[in-house]
Amino acid sequence: MKTLFEQQPTHNWVLVDAEGQTVGRLATQIASLLRGKHKPDFTPNAAGGDFVVVINADKVQFSGNKLDDKVYTRYSGYQGGLKRIPARRMLRTHPERVIERAVWGMLPKTRLGRRLIRRLKVYAGGTHPHEAQQPTPMEVR
Repeated sequence: MKTLFEQQPTHNWVLVDAEGQTVGRLATQIASLLRGKHKPDFTPNAAGGDFVVVINADKVQFSGNKLDDKVYTRYSGYQGGLKRIPARRMLRTHPERVIERAVWGMLPKTRLGRRLIRRLKVYAGGTHPHEAQQPTPMEVR
């Protein structure tokens, strides 16, 4: 019989419907699933979490005035290369990036965090190509 440290972690697939959910509250729960904090054998320095598939990313909500006030920025490294995109336009053009960036902000900025973010699959519509993995639907609180 293998001990707890010799066992390989099991990575389940979880389906999250983002319709009508607030971005920040949804992102904290997704980050917790990716880290594996819901499992009894959680280890902070190991990638023992689940794969998370998020659908209906275009139907998330922002609380307060964030839809008009929040600005996503990125910098190319060149002079004049600062791009500023309001949340309303980002949600209209690339809704999956809104959730990806919110979850990335809640993961560690290390090799472990980069490994965990690859397990997040976000789709704007209600369909996804991961039916073969049989993701279990999760009710977001």
